[in-house]
Amino acid sequence: MNAAVEENVPSTSSKPTPSPVKKNKKGKFVGTSQKTLIINLYKKYLLEQPTMKYIDLMMSLSTDTGFGLRTIRSTVKEYKETGVVSSPNKKKIRSTVIEKIDDFNKNAIRQKIHSFWFRREIPTLMKVLAVINEDSELPNLSRSGLYRLLADLNFEFTKRNRNSALTERNDLILWRRRFIRDIRRYRNEGRTIYFLDETWVNAGECTNKVWVDNTVKSCHDAFIKGLTTGAKNPTGKGKRLIVLHIGSSNGFVEGGLLCFESKKNSADYHDEMNGDSFFEWFCRVLPLLNENSVIVMDNASYHSVKKDPIPTKSWTKNKIIQWLQDKNVEIDKTWLKIELLDKVQQFQPVNKYVIDEEAKKYNKIVLRLPPYHCELNPIELAWSVVKNHVRQNNSTYKLSDVRQLLIDGVKKVSPEMWANFVKHTIAEENKMWDIDCISEEMLEENPSTTHVLTITGETTSDSD
Repeated sequence: MNAAVEENVPSTSSKPTPSPVKKNKKGKFVGTSQKTLIINLYKKYLLEQPTMKYIDLMMSLSTDTGFGLRTIRSTVKEYKETGVVSSPNKKKIRSTVIEKIDDFNKNAIRQKIHSFWFRREIPTLMKVLAVINEDSELPNLSRSGLYRLLADLNFEFTKRNRNSALTERNDLILWRRRFIRDIRRYRNEGRTIYFLDETWVNAGECTNKVWVDNTVKSCHDAFIKGLTTGAKNPTGKGKRLIVLHIGSSNGFVEGGLLCFESKKNSADYHDEMNGDSFFEWFCRVLPLLNENSVIVMDNASYHSVKKDPIPTKSWTKNKIIQWLQDKNVEIDKTWLKIELLDKVQQFQPVNKYVIDEEAKKYNKIVLRLPPYHCELNPIELAWSVVKNHVRQNNSTYKLSDVRQLLIDGVKKVSPEMWANFVKHTIAEENKMWDIDCISEEMLEENPSTTHVLTITGETTSDSD
Protein backbone atom coordinates (compact mmCIF):
# COMPACT_ATOMS: atom_id res chain seq x y z
CA MET A 1 0.00 0.00 0.00
CA ASN A 2 2.78 2.38 0.95
CA ALA A 3 4.70 1.35 -2.14
CA ALA A 4 1.69 2.16 -4.35
CA VAL A 5 1.36 5.56 -2.76
CA GLU A 6 5.03 6.25 -3.25
CA GLU A 7 4.73 5.41 -6.96
CA ASN A 8 2.15 8.21 -7.46
CA VAL A 9 4.29 10.82 -5.74
CA PRO A 10 6.42 12.75 -8.29
CA SER A 11 10.11 12.45 -7.69
CA THR A 12 11.74 15.60 -6.36
CA SER A 13 15.02 14.69 -8.07
CA SER A 14 13.62 14.87 -11.66
CA LYS A 15 14.59 18.04 -13.72
CA PRO A 16 11.79 20.33 -15.03
CA THR A 17 11.30 20.55 -18.79
CA PRO A 18 13.17 23.67 -20.04
CA SER A 19 11.09 26.36 -21.74
CA PRO A 20 11.86 27.07 -25.38
CA VAL A 21 14.51 29.70 -26.16
CA LYS A 22 12.92 33.15 -26.46
CA LYS A 23 13.46 34.60 -29.92
CA ASN A 24 14.94 38.08 -30.34
CA LYS A 25 12.37 40.53 -31.74
CA LYS A 26 12.80 41.40 -35.39
CA GLY A 27 14.57 44.73 -35.86
CA LYS A 28 15.74 44.90 -32.22
CA PHE A 29 19.33 46.01 -31.66
CA VAL A 30 21.82 43.27 -30.82
CA GLY A 31 24.35 44.62 -28.34
CA THR A 32 28.02 43.80 -27.83
CA SER A 33 27.35 41.45 -24.89
CA GLN A 34 24.82 39.49 -26.97
CA LYS A 35 27.23 39.25 -29.89
CA THR A 36 29.96 38.05 -27.50
CA LEU A 37 27.61 35.29 -26.31
CA ILE A 38 27.10 34.20 -29.94
CA ILE A 39 30.86 34.08 -30.56
CA ASN A 40 31.57 32.16 -27.36
CA LEU A 41 28.96 29.56 -28.27
CA TYR A 42 30.36 29.47 -31.82
CA LYS A 43 33.85 28.66 -30.46
CA LYS A 44 32.40 25.98 -28.19
CA TYR A 45 30.67 24.27 -31.13
CA LEU A 46 33.88 24.34 -33.16
CA LEU A 47 35.76 22.57 -30.35
CA GLU A 48 33.09 20.01 -29.58
CA GLN A 49 31.92 19.32 -33.14
CA PRO A 50 34.73 20.30 -35.55
CA THR A 51 33.19 18.27 -38.41
CA MET A 52 29.81 20.04 -38.29
CA LYS A 53 28.87 21.73 -41.58
CA TYR A 54 28.86 25.53 -41.59
CA ILE A 55 25.14 25.86 -42.36
CA ASP A 56 24.25 23.35 -39.60
CA LEU A 57 26.45 25.29 -37.20
CA MET A 58 24.71 28.58 -38.06
CA MET A 59 21.27 26.96 -37.68
CA SER A 60 22.19 25.50 -34.28
CA LEU A 61 23.46 28.87 -33.06
CA SER A 62 20.24 30.53 -34.21
CA THR A 63 18.08 27.89 -32.48
CA ASP A 64 20.06 27.92 -29.21
CA THR A 65 20.38 31.71 -28.89
CA GLY A 66 17.07 32.91 -30.34
CA PHE A 67 18.74 35.29 -32.78
CA GLY A 68 17.91 35.26 -36.47
CA LEU A 69 20.13 33.45 -38.97
CA ARG A 70 21.15 36.75 -40.62
CA THR A 71 22.30 38.17 -37.26
CA ILE A 72 24.27 34.99 -36.52
CA ARG A 73 26.00 35.04 -39.90
CA SER A 74 26.86 38.74 -39.82
CA THR A 75 28.21 38.50 -36.25
CA VAL A 76 30.43 35.52 -37.08
CA LYS A 77 31.60 37.19 -40.29
CA GLU A 78 32.47 40.38 -38.42
CA TYR A 79 34.45 38.42 -35.83
CA LYS A 80 36.36 36.48 -38.49
CA GLU A 81 37.30 39.66 -40.36
CA THR A 82 38.13 41.96 -37.44
CA GLY A 83 38.64 39.70 -34.42
CA VAL A 84 36.10 41.74 -32.42
CA VAL A 85 32.38 42.46 -32.32
CA SER A 86 31.02 46.01 -32.42
CA SER A 87 28.05 47.68 -30.82
CA PRO A 88 25.26 48.82 -33.18
CA ASN A 89 24.72 52.49 -33.87
CA LYS A 90 21.68 53.31 -31.77
CA LYS A 91 21.78 57.02 -32.58
CA LYS A 92 18.75 58.07 -34.60
CA ILE A 93 19.63 60.23 -37.57
CA ARG A 94 17.27 63.19 -37.64
CA SER A 95 16.73 65.51 -40.57
CA THR A 96 17.85 69.10 -40.07
CA VAL A 97 15.52 72.04 -40.64
CA ILE A 98 17.37 72.74 -43.89
CA GLU A 99 16.67 69.21 -45.16
CA LYS A 100 13.02 69.26 -44.08
CA ILE A 101 12.16 72.45 -45.96
CA ASP A 102 11.97 72.08 -49.73
CA ASP A 103 13.03 74.58 -52.38
CA PHE A 104 9.46 75.83 -52.73
CA ASN A 105 9.37 77.04 -49.13
CA LYS A 106 12.95 78.29 -49.14
CA ASN A 107 12.15 80.44 -52.13
CA ALA A 108 8.94 81.66 -50.46
CA ILE A 109 10.88 82.65 -47.32
CA ARG A 110 13.37 84.61 -49.43
CA GLN A 111 10.46 86.44 -51.03
CA LYS A 112 9.02 87.23 -47.59
CA ILE A 113 12.28 88.98 -46.70
CA HIS A 114 12.42 90.76 -50.06
CA SER A 115 8.87 92.05 -49.51
CA PHE A 116 10.05 93.93 -46.39
CA TRP A 117 12.65 95.82 -48.40
CA PHE A 118 10.17 96.44 -51.20
CA ARG A 119 7.87 98.12 -48.64
CA ARG A 120 10.92 100.07 -47.43
CA GLU A 121 10.73 98.32 -44.05
CA ILE A 122 13.82 96.89 -42.35
CA PRO A 123 13.48 93.06 -41.98
CA THR A 124 14.67 91.69 -38.65
CA LEU A 125 14.83 88.10 -37.48
CA MET A 126 11.74 88.36 -35.28
CA LYS A 127 9.70 90.22 -37.92
CA VAL A 128 10.49 87.58 -40.52
CA LEU A 129 9.76 84.76 -38.06
CA ALA A 130 6.36 86.29 -37.33
CA VAL A 131 5.26 86.58 -40.98
CA ILE A 132 6.48 83.05 -41.75
CA ASN A 133 4.57 81.49 -38.85
CA GLU A 134 1.46 83.50 -39.75
CA ASP A 135 1.45 81.94 -43.22
CA SER A 136 -0.40 78.61 -43.09
CA GLU A 137 1.27 77.53 -46.36
CA LEU A 138 4.75 77.67 -44.76
CA PRO A 139 6.19 75.37 -42.07
CA ASN A 140 6.14 76.67 -38.50
CA LEU A 141 9.70 77.56 -37.46
CA SER A 142 11.45 78.23 -34.20
CA ARG A 143 13.82 81.17 -33.83
CA SER A 144 16.87 78.89 -33.93
CA GLY A 145 15.47 76.94 -36.89
CA LEU A 146 14.98 80.12 -38.92
CA TYR A 147 18.47 81.26 -37.93
CA ARG A 148 20.03 78.09 -39.39
CA LEU A 149 17.84 78.26 -42.48
CA LEU A 150 18.89 81.85 -43.20
CA ALA A 151 22.52 80.75 -43.21
CA ASP A 152 21.69 78.19 -45.89
CA LEU A 153 19.94 80.93 -47.90
CA ASN A 154 23.09 83.12 -47.73
CA PHE A 155 21.64 85.83 -45.48
CA GLU A 156 23.56 87.82 -42.89
CA PHE A 157 22.86 90.52 -40.30
CA THR A 158 23.85 94.11 -40.94
CA LYS A 159 24.02 96.18 -37.76
CA ARG A 160 21.64 99.13 -37.79
CA ASN A 161 21.09 101.08 -34.56
CA ARG A 162 19.98 98.51 -31.96
CA ASN A 163 18.59 96.10 -34.54
CA SER A 164 20.26 93.88 -37.11
CA ALA A 165 18.78 94.06 -40.60
CA LEU A 166 18.59 90.86 -42.61
CA THR A 167 20.57 91.30 -45.81
CA GLU A 168 21.86 88.84 -48.35
CA ARG A 169 25.55 88.07 -48.54
CA ASN A 170 27.58 90.28 -50.86
CA ASP A 171 28.71 87.34 -53.02
CA LEU A 172 25.09 86.31 -53.66
CA ILE A 173 24.03 89.88 -54.48
CA LEU A 174 26.96 90.20 -56.90
CA TRP A 175 26.02 86.87 -58.52
CA ARG A 176 22.41 88.04 -58.96
CA ARG A 177 23.41 91.47 -60.30
CA ARG A 178 25.80 89.90 -62.81
CA PHE A 179 23.14 87.43 -63.89
CA ILE A 180 20.51 90.13 -64.47
CA ARG A 181 23.00 92.40 -66.28
CA ASP A 182 24.14 89.54 -68.53
CA ILE A 183 20.68 88.28 -69.43
CA ARG A 184 19.50 91.82 -70.18
CA ARG A 185 22.47 92.31 -72.50
CA TYR A 186 21.83 89.02 -74.30
CA ARG A 187 18.18 89.98 -74.83
CA ASN A 188 19.21 93.35 -76.27
CA GLU A 189 21.57 91.52 -78.64
CA GLY A 190 18.60 89.52 -79.93
CA ARG A 191 19.91 86.13 -78.83
CA THR A 192 17.56 83.22 -78.16
CA ILE A 193 17.59 82.45 -74.43
CA TYR A 194 16.82 78.87 -73.44
CA PHE A 195 15.94 77.70 -69.93
CA LEU A 196 16.44 74.13 -68.73
CA ASP A 197 15.52 72.35 -65.53
CA GLU A 198 14.80 68.93 -64.02
CA THR A 199 11.67 67.91 -62.16
CA TRP A 200 9.82 64.74 -61.13
CA VAL A 201 6.38 63.22 -61.53
CA ASN A 202 5.17 60.69 -58.97
CA ALA A 203 3.07 57.75 -60.20
CA GLY A 204 0.55 57.90 -57.35
CA GLU A 205 0.61 61.57 -56.46
CA CYS A 206 2.14 64.27 -58.62
CA THR A 207 2.71 66.98 -56.06
CA ASN A 208 1.06 68.81 -53.21
CA LYS A 209 2.43 72.19 -54.27
CA VAL A 210 2.05 73.25 -57.86
CA TRP A 211 1.37 76.54 -59.58
CA VAL A 212 -2.33 76.07 -59.03
CA ASP A 213 -4.66 78.42 -57.19
CA ASN A 214 -8.42 78.04 -56.86
CA THR A 215 -8.76 81.74 -57.63
CA VAL A 216 -6.71 81.47 -60.82
CA LYS A 217 -8.90 81.43 -63.92
CA SER A 218 -6.15 81.13 -66.54
CA CYS A 219 -2.40 80.72 -66.99
CA HIS A 220 -2.15 84.47 -67.52
CA ASP A 221 -3.85 85.04 -64.18
CA ALA A 222 -1.41 82.59 -62.56
CA PHE A 223 1.74 84.50 -63.37
CA ILE A 224 0.09 87.88 -62.84
CA LYS A 225 -0.52 86.72 -59.24
CA GLY A 226 3.18 85.94 -58.92
CA LEU A 227 2.81 82.30 -57.95
CA THR A 228 6.12 80.63 -57.19
CA THR A 229 7.78 77.38 -58.13
CA GLY A 230 6.50 73.93 -57.17
CA ALA A 231 8.04 71.66 -54.57
CA LYS A 232 11.22 69.93 -55.65
CA ASN A 233 10.92 66.77 -53.59
CA PRO A 234 8.39 63.95 -54.02
CA THR A 235 5.77 63.78 -51.30
CA GLY A 236 3.96 60.61 -52.32
CA LYS A 237 5.04 56.99 -52.24
CA GLY A 238 5.59 54.74 -55.22
CA LYS A 239 7.53 54.95 -58.46
CA ARG A 240 8.30 58.24 -60.11
CA LEU A 241 9.67 59.68 -63.33
CA ILE A 242 12.64 62.04 -63.52
CA VAL A 243 12.11 64.65 -66.24
CA LEU A 244 14.52 67.02 -67.98
CA HIS A 245 13.61 69.51 -70.72
CA ILE A 246 14.60 72.85 -72.24
CA GLY A 247 12.57 75.66 -73.74
CA SER A 248 12.45 79.34 -74.71
CA SER A 249 9.83 81.97 -75.49
CA ASN A 250 9.22 79.92 -78.66
CA GLY A 251 8.13 76.89 -76.59
CA PHE A 252 9.69 73.60 -75.52
CA VAL A 253 12.50 72.44 -77.84
CA GLU A 254 11.32 69.59 -80.06
CA GLY A 255 13.30 66.46 -79.19
CA GLY A 256 14.64 67.90 -75.93
CA LEU A 257 12.56 65.83 -73.49
CA LEU A 258 14.37 63.30 -71.29
CA CYS A 259 12.17 61.08 -69.11
CA PHE A 260 13.30 58.01 -67.16
CA GLU A 261 12.14 55.95 -64.19
CA SER A 262 13.70 56.65 -60.82
CA LYS A 263 15.85 53.80 -59.52
CA LYS A 264 16.64 55.20 -56.08
CA ASN A 265 14.37 55.57 -53.09
CA SER A 266 15.80 58.99 -52.35
CA ALA A 267 13.86 62.02 -51.15
CA ASP A 268 15.67 64.29 -53.60
CA TYR A 269 15.26 63.73 -57.33
CA HIS A 270 18.65 65.40 -57.89
CA ASP A 271 20.25 62.15 -56.63
CA GLU A 272 19.11 60.45 -59.86
CA MET A 273 21.13 62.72 -62.13
CA ASN A 274 24.90 62.82 -62.47
CA GLY A 275 27.47 64.65 -64.55
CA ASP A 276 27.76 61.90 -67.17
CA SER A 277 24.03 61.44 -67.82
CA PHE A 278 23.43 65.19 -67.93
CA PHE A 279 26.38 65.73 -70.27
CA GLU A 280 25.10 63.02 -72.62
CA TRP A 281 21.67 64.69 -72.79
CA PHE A 282 23.23 68.16 -73.14
CA CYS A 283 25.37 67.09 -76.11
CA ARG A 284 22.31 65.63 -77.81
CA VAL A 285 20.32 68.86 -77.35
CA LEU A 286 22.99 71.40 -78.38
CA PRO A 287 22.52 70.90 -82.18
CA LEU A 288 18.77 71.51 -81.73
CA LEU A 289 19.28 75.06 -80.41
CA ASN A 290 19.50 78.29 -82.37
CA GLU A 291 22.88 79.71 -83.32
CA ASN A 292 24.60 82.08 -80.85
CA SER A 293 22.03 81.33 -78.14
CA VAL A 294 22.21 81.42 -74.33
CA ILE A 295 21.39 78.48 -72.02
CA VAL A 296 20.18 79.32 -68.50
CA MET A 297 20.33 76.69 -65.76
CA ASP A 298 20.71 76.45 -62.00
CA ASN A 299 23.97 75.65 -60.25
CA ALA A 300 23.32 71.94 -59.49
CA SER A 301 26.56 70.01 -59.05
CA TYR A 302 26.06 67.94 -62.21
CA HIS A 303 25.60 71.18 -64.17
CA SER A 304 28.99 72.37 -62.96
CA VAL A 305 31.41 69.47 -63.33
CA LYS A 306 34.87 71.01 -63.61
CA LYS A 307 37.00 70.27 -66.63
CA ASP A 308 40.18 70.51 -64.57
CA PRO A 309 39.40 70.24 -60.82
CA ILE A 310 41.52 72.51 -58.62
CA PRO A 311 43.40 70.81 -55.73
CA THR A 312 41.85 71.00 -52.27
CA LYS A 313 42.84 69.83 -48.77
CA SER A 314 41.27 66.43 -49.48
CA TRP A 315 43.81 65.74 -52.24
CA THR A 316 46.91 63.68 -51.48
CA LYS A 317 50.26 65.45 -51.53
CA ASN A 318 51.48 63.45 -54.55
CA LYS A 319 48.33 64.30 -56.49
CA ILE A 320 48.79 68.03 -55.80
CA ILE A 321 52.44 67.83 -56.92
CA GLN A 322 51.40 66.09 -60.13
CA TRP A 323 48.74 68.75 -60.80
CA LEU A 324 51.27 71.58 -60.40
CA GLN A 325 53.85 69.81 -62.56
CA ASP A 326 51.25 69.35 -65.31
CA LYS A 327 50.81 73.15 -65.25
CA ASN A 328 54.61 73.62 -65.53
CA VAL A 329 54.70 75.27 -62.11
CA GLU A 330 58.10 75.08 -60.40
CA ILE A 331 57.92 73.43 -56.98
CA ASP A 332 60.25 72.27 -54.25
CA LYS A 333 59.66 68.65 -53.26
CA THR A 334 60.52 69.54 -49.66
CA TRP A 335 57.38 71.68 -49.44
CA LEU A 336 54.62 70.70 -47.06
CA LYS A 337 51.11 70.09 -48.33
CA ILE A 338 49.95 73.53 -47.11
CA GLU A 339 52.79 75.15 -49.07
CA LEU A 340 51.75 73.28 -52.20
CA LEU A 341 48.14 74.43 -51.77
CA ASP A 342 49.36 78.00 -51.28
CA LYS A 343 51.22 77.68 -54.58
CA VAL A 344 47.98 76.52 -56.21
CA GLN A 345 46.30 79.73 -55.02
CA GLN A 346 49.18 81.84 -56.32
CA PHE A 347 48.82 80.15 -59.68
CA GLN A 348 45.19 81.40 -59.75
CA PRO A 349 43.72 78.73 -62.03
CA VAL A 350 40.46 79.55 -63.81
CA ASN A 351 37.50 77.23 -63.28
CA LYS A 352 36.32 75.69 -66.52
CA TYR A 353 33.21 73.57 -66.66
CA VAL A 354 32.72 70.59 -68.95
CA ILE A 355 29.36 71.67 -70.36
CA ASP A 356 30.46 75.29 -70.81
CA GLU A 357 33.36 74.18 -72.98
CA GLU A 358 31.07 71.87 -74.96
CA ALA A 359 28.57 74.70 -75.50
CA LYS A 360 31.34 76.94 -76.89
CA LYS A 361 31.97 74.39 -79.64
CA TYR A 362 28.41 75.10 -80.85
CA ASN A 363 28.71 78.88 -80.34
CA LYS A 364 26.46 78.81 -77.26
CA ILE A 365 26.87 80.43 -73.83
CA VAL A 366 25.90 78.92 -70.43
CA LEU A 367 24.48 81.31 -67.81
CA ARG A 368 23.91 80.04 -64.25
CA LEU A 369 21.16 81.19 -61.91
CA PRO A 370 22.00 82.28 -58.35
CA PRO A 371 21.15 79.67 -55.67
CA TYR A 372 17.45 79.39 -54.71
CA HIS A 373 16.33 81.80 -57.44
CA CYS A 374 13.99 79.48 -59.32
CA GLU A 375 11.51 82.33 -59.83
CA LEU A 376 14.01 83.62 -62.43
CA ASN A 377 13.56 80.42 -64.46
CA PRO A 378 10.32 80.47 -66.52
CA ILE A 379 10.46 76.72 -67.14
CA GLU A 380 9.20 76.34 -63.55
CA LEU A 381 5.91 77.89 -64.70
CA ALA A 382 5.85 75.51 -67.66
CA TRP A 383 6.34 72.56 -65.28
CA SER A 384 3.30 73.74 -63.33
CA VAL A 385 1.08 73.35 -66.39
CA VAL A 386 2.54 69.91 -67.17
CA LYS A 387 2.16 68.63 -63.60
CA ASN A 388 -1.34 70.00 -63.27
CA HIS A 389 -2.33 68.17 -66.46
CA VAL A 390 -0.96 64.90 -65.06
CA ARG A 391 -2.58 65.45 -61.69
CA GLN A 392 -6.02 66.17 -63.11
CA ASN A 393 -5.97 63.19 -65.50
CA ASN A 394 -4.09 60.55 -63.50
CA SER A 395 -6.68 57.86 -62.71
CA THR A 396 -4.73 54.59 -63.06
CA TYR A 397 -1.58 55.60 -61.09
CA LYS A 398 0.44 53.40 -63.45
CA LEU A 399 3.85 54.73 -64.41
CA SER A 400 3.32 53.98 -68.11
CA ASP A 401 0.09 56.00 -68.13
CA VAL A 402 1.70 58.82 -66.15
CA ARG A 403 4.51 58.94 -68.72
CA GLN A 404 1.99 59.46 -71.53
CA LEU A 405 0.16 62.12 -69.51
CA LEU A 406 3.49 63.86 -69.01
CA ILE A 407 4.17 63.88 -72.75
CA ASP A 408 0.66 65.22 -73.38
CA GLY A 409 1.20 67.89 -70.72
CA VAL A 410 4.41 69.05 -72.40
CA LYS A 411 2.53 69.43 -75.70
CA LYS A 412 -0.11 71.45 -73.88
CA VAL A 413 2.39 74.22 -73.04
CA SER A 414 2.10 76.45 -76.10
CA PRO A 415 4.63 79.04 -77.34
CA GLU A 416 2.18 81.74 -76.23
CA MET A 417 2.29 80.36 -72.68
CA TRP A 418 6.08 80.27 -72.79
CA ALA A 419 6.21 83.90 -73.97
CA ASN A 420 4.01 84.93 -71.04
CA PHE A 421 6.12 82.91 -68.59
CA VAL A 422 9.27 84.69 -69.81
CA LYS A 423 7.50 88.05 -69.50
CA HIS A 424 6.62 87.22 -65.89
CA THR A 425 10.23 86.24 -65.18
CA ILE A 426 11.51 89.55 -66.55
CA ALA A 427 9.19 91.33 -64.12
CA GLU A 428 10.74 89.27 -61.28
CA GLU A 429 14.24 90.26 -62.46
CA ASN A 430 13.27 93.93 -62.38
CA LYS A 431 11.79 93.54 -58.92
CA MET A 432 14.96 91.96 -57.54
CA TRP A 433 17.09 94.62 -59.19
CA ASP A 434 15.04 97.32 -57.46
CA ILE A 435 15.13 95.53 -54.09
CA ASP A 436 18.95 95.51 -54.11
CA CYS A 437 18.95 99.24 -54.81
CA ILE A 438 16.34 99.96 -52.11
CA SER A 439 18.15 97.94 -49.43
CA GLU A 440 21.45 99.68 -50.11
CA GLU A 441 19.79 103.09 -50.07
CA MET A 442 18.03 102.42 -46.76
CA LEU A 443 21.21 101.16 -45.09
CA GLU A 444 23.18 104.13 -46.40
CA GLU A 445 20.66 106.50 -44.86
CA ASN A 446 21.80 105.41 -41.41
CA PRO A 447 25.46 106.23 -40.68
CA SER A 448 25.53 103.91 -37.64
CA THR A 449 25.93 100.87 -39.88
CA THR A 450 29.45 99.76 -38.99
CA HIS A 451 29.78 96.03 -39.45
CA VAL A 452 28.23 92.87 -40.78
CA LEU A 453 27.53 89.82 -38.63
CA THR A 454 27.28 86.52 -40.46
CA ILE A 455 24.75 83.92 -39.37
CA THR A 456 27.58 81.79 -37.97
CA GLY A 457 28.50 84.61 -35.54
CA GLU A 458 31.65 85.77 -37.28
CA THR A 459 32.05 89.56 -37.37
CA THR A 460 33.85 91.50 -40.05
CA SER A 461 34.45 95.24 -40.24
CA ASP A 462 32.52 97.19 -42.82
CA SER A 463 33.59 100.76 -43.42
CA ASP A 464 30.87 103.31 -44.18
